[in-house]
Amino acid sequence: MKLKIGITEAHLKNSISLLTSILANEMTFYIKLRKFHWNVSGPSFMELHKLFEAQYSEVEVSIDETAERISKLGGKAIGTMKEFAELTIIKESPNKYPEQKEMLKELLEDHETLIVQLRKDVDASEDENKDSGTADFLNGLMQGHETMAWMLRRYLE
Repeated sequence: MKLKIGITEAHLKNSISLLTSILANEMTFYIKLRKFHWNVSGPSFMELHKLFEAQYSEVEVSIDETAERISKLGGKAIGTMKEFAELTIIKESPNKYPEQKEMLKELLEDHETLIVQLRKDVDASEDENKDSGTADFLNGLMQGHETMAWMLRRYLE
């Protein structure tokens, strides 16, 4: 059934594509947060273990909300590691287990990468796709990453 929500088919397709990339980014980042949660060690073990858990829990919610937004716009959410890996901008480091400070730096850099991309995606949603609902949704995701980045940054100052 065709959607009649005031957005052209072409703009809906663009929004779904944009959201699919975001889904891949969020999922890849979630996996990295889990990896660091499982492998953190050292003097601040429990504090960082809990911090990483809080962040992956927040990202997990954003993953579900992103997939649901895709569905609301008439699309199908991707769901395989191959699809996520092909679309993500988040860099992975297989077989590498950094120390605490390096984990914090890497996660901060990833948050900042996502924030920059989300900022561009907000603009594209509003200006090019005429999809203020998706722009508003992405603003919320961006603000969440800004808060999580701020928390990590505090550990590194």
